[in-house]
Amino acid sequence: MRSTNRTGGLALLALVVAVPLLATTTPAAAQQSPVPFDARRGVFTFATGLEQALPAVVQVTTLGQSEGPSSGDNEPRPMSSGSGAIIDAREGIVVTNNHVVEGGRKFTVDLTDGRIFDAVLIGTDKATDLAVLRIEAPSVASLGLSQIEVVNSDSLRTGDLAFAVGYPLGLDQTLTMGVISGLGRSGMGDRIEDYIQTDAAVNSGNSGGPLLDSRGRLIGINTSILSGGGGGNDGIAFAVPSRILMYVAAQLRETGEVKRGTTGAIFGSLNAARSRDFGLGIVRGAVVEDVAPGSSAEAAGLSRGDVVTRIQNRPVSNAGTVAATVGIAEPGTRVEVVYLRDGREGRATVVVETPRERSVISGPDAVMARGAAVRAASDGLQVFSVEGGSPAAGAGLQAGDLITLVDDSAVAGLDALATALEGAGQKILSVTRAGEPVEIILP
Repeated sequence: MRSTNRTGGLALLALVVAVPLLATTTPAAAQQSPVPFDARRGVFTFATGLEQALPAVVQVTTLGQSEGPSSGDNEPRPMSSGSGAIIDAREGIVVTNNHVVEGGRKFTVDLTDGRIFDAVLIGTDKATDLAVLRIEAPSVASLGLSQIEVVNSDSLRTGDLAFAVGYPLGLDQTLTMGVISGLGRSGMGDRIEDYIQTDAAVNSGNSGGPLLDSRGRLIGINTSILSGGGGGNDGIAFAVPSRILMYVAAQLRETGEVKRGTTGAIFGSLNAARSRDFGLGIVRGAVVEDVAPGSSAEAAGLSRGDVVTRIQNRPVSNAGTVAATVGIAEPGTRVEVVYLRDGREGRATVVVETPRERSVISGPDAVMARGAAVRAASDGLQVFSVEGGSPAAGAGLQAGDLITLVDDSAVAGLDALATALEGAGQKILSVTRAGEPVEIILP
């Protein structure tokens, strides 16, 4: 389970309210309570709905080349493990995290009934940290696999109960409970992010396991945590919502890769400093840094400096929110946006387009190439945005990097940079990051 350093806490108010009811109500009255009541055992429980999902939660083991001196044994060995969920029992389709299977040569799937199967990797998507496996067997349909029910994550509300299931810290299948702490979380990396935040206990090994609602339906895939130290659970965990999960899984199953649309607009994130520059009283939104000539964003009337506050009737936290919406939209999709321009609200409809074959999009104030957006700053050519899952993100380019050389040639301005990045083949960038030189090989 990926983690960074922050702190958090638990807030399981639902049970605090419900528990006194057990002592003060009759079984008949308890049946009317918000928490399901098992009259035979005399307890409040969510087991009925959750037990239907648990057989579909599996342990995923990734095998790769063993580290250390070679013993002459070329068989791959376990290198990592995580969790997964069966979303198609007939075909044996398992979804998990990309970072669970990354670098693996072979994969196994362990079921709750003790059976173990080999699995093949259908495809991965680094931008959403998702991967799809298929269980290998002569007749998968006859295995009697369980399949998890999936519900649209757009129906979630902060305060809903949530249950995380997986195989944490070497334990057998484990269920933990919390609430939905927040929705639309982003800004934690150069990936497509629109996370569900929960305080259900999530630890190493939970990666790729499902986040369930109180009826046992899949609402997301657990992918990362924020931790105050040691990488353990501090009550802040994030899951990829099912809305994104099912789109990505369908594309990986169909073609083995995810193809994303574009609008031709380059977005950066609004922050306190930029908000003051714009004279705004908000700190959440996505700033249009530039618009490619002839793009759908230009046709829709978007301009440099516009601040997008809503997209498809969903609030925009930062540039990641826009990327998460456009990044799972089929070409031709009409996307409604609400924006601020000079303090006044405007509306536009942007049509998602198939990405152009051009390797470089150049505007008067920014250049975009292979997923990296660059503008002229006081100290040089600065990367201000890196699209999740793009070649630039995969190469390790980061927002804030200053580009000084391309293929050992100096680039003095945006025009020179655009010319240097044109054409096929890899480009070697020399950048300065926090005062230190870094070499980036851009595919």
